[in-house]
Amino acid sequence: MGEGWDARIGYDVLVIGAGFAGLHLLAELRKSGFACHAFETGGGVGGTWYWNRYPGARCDIESLDYCYLHDRDLHREWTWSERFAGQPEILRYAEYFAGRAGLFPFITFGTRVVAATFDEPSSTWLVRTEHGGEVRCRFLVTAVGCLSAAQIPDIPGIQRFRGERFHTGQWPHEPVSFAGKRVGVLGTGSSGIQVIPRIAEEAAEVVVFQRTANFSVPARNRPLTEAELAGEPEKYDERVALASTTRFGHVVAGTGQSILDSEPVERRAALERRWADGGTGIVATFTDTGRDLAANALLADFFRDKIRQTVADAGTAELLAPRGHPIGTKRLCVDDGYFETFNRDHVRLVDLRAEPIEEITEDGVRTTRENYPLDVLVFATGYDAFTGALTRMDITGRDGVRLADRWVDGPGTYLGLAVSGFPNLFTITGPGSTMNLSNMLRAIEHHVAWIRDLLVRLRSAGVRTAEAEQAAQDDWVAQVADAASRTLYHHADSYYLGANIEGKARVFMPYAGGLDRYRRICDSVALDGYRGFRLSHVDEPVAP
Repeated sequence: MGEGWDARIGYDVLVIGAGFAGLHLLAELRKSGFACHAFETGGGVGGTWYWNRYPGARCDIESLDYCYLHDRDLHREWTWSERFAGQPEILRYAEYFAGRAGLFPFITFGTRVVAATFDEPSSTWLVRTEHGGEVRCRFLVTAVGCLSAAQIPDIPGIQRFRGERFHTGQWPHEPVSFAGKRVGVLGTGSSGIQVIPRIAEEAAEVVVFQRTANFSVPARNRPLTEAELAGEPEKYDERVALASTTRFGHVVAGTGQSILDSEPVERRAALERRWADGGTGIVATFTDTGRDLAANALLADFFRDKIRQTVADAGTAELLAPRGHPIGTKRLCVDDGYFETFNRDHVRLVDLRAEPIEEITEDGVRTTRENYPLDVLVFATGYDAFTGALTRMDITGRDGVRLADRWVDGPGTYLGLAVSGFPNLFTITGPGSTMNLSNMLRAIEHHVAWIRDLLVRLRSAGVRTAEAEQAAQDDWVAQVADAASRTLYHHADSYYLGANIEGKARVFMPYAGGLDRYRRICDSVALDGYRGFRLSHVDEPVAP
């Protein structure tokens, strides 16, 4: 414990979550001499990659960028096998990091935090777990992830279904067999687009229930070559530099040209090259497709043409061709044979816009037009994104105010790191930060270093509490809204705005100004003595 810190407190810092964010923070805090511990709901480390075990689960950022960069030796030691790593390999990487850093003794697994209450007289947090245990800490840091609160729609009759039910974000650890079975998949977002081709390779029949068609690009995944791996150590310094100086935290190369100013032949050739290369970088080919509707429409037309060329049945192709939202305003998916799957005779697409689901029966799904007999239901229905994992905990700050109530009209944070009225609470990649509009590993590393440095500063200065000022928070919320207004995101009903959750406030939650700009803002706050935070010292009286 640092000087001026009460030795009766259980921990200096308690961390909620043992995914990539929680692990990195726990390691950094221990190296900095803090008494710290983590609670993790799952039975192991990995966060997203512990839970998302569905067939085909794979990262959409290249392996050599979707990994820690804060440790040169770690980067040299680990060898990735594929361009886009699959879930098992990413989980092994998380386990390797935790073991290498000696973190397992400092994590309590199988333990969900259900409540946290700020105790004003002692300026500590009292944290309660699902098993009834309680622990106190001076600082509480949430590392719960942006996409971790799984969401299943409230469909009439869902509990009556007698077959097997799975959610892609809560997949069983034991193998699941689809052989000879009739499988219904609800949802065609990222996880649906990944899992459907793998299920179709095994199942007797697949019925895909689609509400909204989504844009997707082939991954073109492949093993990494010996030459690529051998040259990686020399690129380390460049990768580190690019992490702080690029919009996404890694290079996404474009032509530097406007699509509206390009000739049709030149435009097509540029897009064809990037389509053949695979991955999400295609959306950055031209400079104006993310901010101009006419420019965006040209890129979207290219994608729709690719779907028509791939899907044999013209009617099915049109249903799979996204309309109604600009490309990039919902998460661009990366696939391995998704559209080709609909050329299989045993795969059927159901358009829920034309025939909504009326109920789930004991033996399948009934729409307004037809009954679909099924043995298995797979829900690829996403998450209560960004805020759900936080508001589902009973987090109570000053004056008995609950975080869920404070955020009923949309989340307000300072820099995505702190919330006014909730002293000594910090959120890694919380709403108001770049979150998954950037490389999550780069965003995590920045937040971890920022929070670690703040806590070291507070400890050395004998600070009792650090709390975001309301004025600073209001100003940041306005900046987040302004950055979003300069994009096309508001032209789509997406989870970025909470549109997938009934009754959730429609507020664009990520900061859309780019990770490079965001880092500069956060770092300037730190350099300016943590501008926007009210710091109370040990010798100051506690506010009544």
